[in-house]
Amino acid sequence: MKNLIKFCAIALLVFSACKKDKLENSKNQELNKIAMNFDVFGDKITAEKVMSSGEMLEKFNNMKVGDTINAKFASKINEVCSKKGCWMKLPVGDQETMVRFKNYGFFMPLDAEDREVILEGKAFVQETSVEELQHYAEDAGKTKQEIAMIKAPKKEFTFEANGVLLKK
Repeated sequence: MKNLIKFCAIALLVFSACKKDKLENSKNQELNKIAMNFDVFGDKITAEKVMSSGEMLEKFNNMKVGDTINAKFASKINEVCSKKGCWMKLPVGDQETMVRFKNYGFFMPLDAEDREVILEGKAFVQETSVEELQHYAEDAGKTKQEIAMIKAPKKEFTFEANGVLLKK
C-alpha cells in the first residue's frame, strides 16, 4: 500500500511538472511570435485582449477630466517627437491621443510614424495648458507662427504606456 501511495505521489509530481513545462513553452512561443513580428519597448506585453482604436475612443468618451483606466489597444502612429521620440500621437477613432512613456523609461524610434502599435498602460483625460501645447508643437517642428496660434488649453485624451509593441 505504501508503494502505491509513493507511486501516485511521484506520478502526480511528474504530471504537474509536465503541465507546467507545457504552459511555460506556450508562453515562450507567444513571446517568440511577438519578437518576430514586433519590436518591444518598455515592459514586455502580449498581443492578446487588445481593443481597437474605436473601442478605445468609446472608453475615452465615457471618462471625465481626472478619470484613469488601465487599457491595451492597437492603433497607427500619426506623429512621433522629432527630437528624441519621447512622445507619440495616435488616432483613436476620429480623435487623437497623446502618448507618453512611463517614467520616460523608453522612447520610440524617430522613424516610427505610420507604423502599427499595440500599447498597454493608463488612459486618462486631462486638460493641457497653452504652455505645454506650445512645447509639444515646438518638439514636433511646427513654425513659430503655428506655435503662436495656440492660445487656449485643450481637453485631451492621454495615455501613459508602460509597454509598446511596434510592428516590424
